[in-house]
Amino acid sequence: MPPNSALPPGTRSVTVVSDDGTVLSGIVVPAAGVPSLTFVVAHGFTNSVSRPSFLRLAGWLRPFGEVRAVDFRGHGRSAGGSTAGGDPETQDVDAAVAAARADGAQAVVTLGLSMGGGAVLRQAALGRHRPDAVVSLSAVSRWYVRDTRPMQRVHWLLETTPGRRLAARLLGLRLDAPWLVPPPAPLQVVSDIAPTPLLLVHGDRDEYFPLEHFRTLAQAAGPGATAWVVPGFGHAESGATAPLVERIGRWASATIRS
Repeated sequence: MPPNSALPPGTRSVTVVSDDGTVLSGIVVPAAGVPSLTFVVAHGFTNSVSRPSFLRLAGWLRPFGEVRAVDFRGHGRSAGGSTAGGDPETQDVDAAVAAARADGAQAVVTLGLSMGGGAVLRQAALGRHRPDAVVSLSAVSRWYVRDTRPMQRVHWLLETTPGRRLAARLLGLRLDAPWLVPPPAPLQVVSDIAPTPLLLVHGDRDEYFPLEHFRTLAQAAGPGATAWVVPGFGHAESGATAPLVERIGRWASATIRS
């Protein structure tokens, strides 16, 4: 469990095993009230369930339901190596949803941020254990984005030997081998999520993925998806605020009840 005294009483550690046998470490944060929803939250690249920004987000979600989250492979205390949002990360989300169902969750909402945002889109379209609703924040629409300076740095970490060493030493990030064949990008599968309710959220100050990604995802998802452009919102966990997360919680609650 993350060494954080601010975690609410009843927070517990959880271990989830992905389909390929990778052991994932995570936490379950109890709901602040009656746990009518279960949020399976998928963090961003280089993030972890132990980071303060992620724990703040979990705290803001608690009034709307239980919060479950695992470190993606290669991150935090989980085993394996990261593929930065490919099929293995989709399997990780699928395993987390399956574990929530096995623990008795009736209404599961997946909520992903950045890399996790793409992973929950792919899991809702391709996974074996479909959620009841999907929320994707700050997601990329296509692979190999290098048209922003932050993403140029990310690709340096992923694709160069010095970058991979730096990621391991400073960020604790263990990277798997690069893809030989790119998996289908979120844009290619997002239309298959329907009729599961989908909320796409993007900030107009996202320095990683411009609004082009949001617009193409929203268009491909079709008229059944809900799409918000949030003024002043930056990127993923670091840019999220309590009002935004509470708005998402209200959307999820209203959507599941309808």
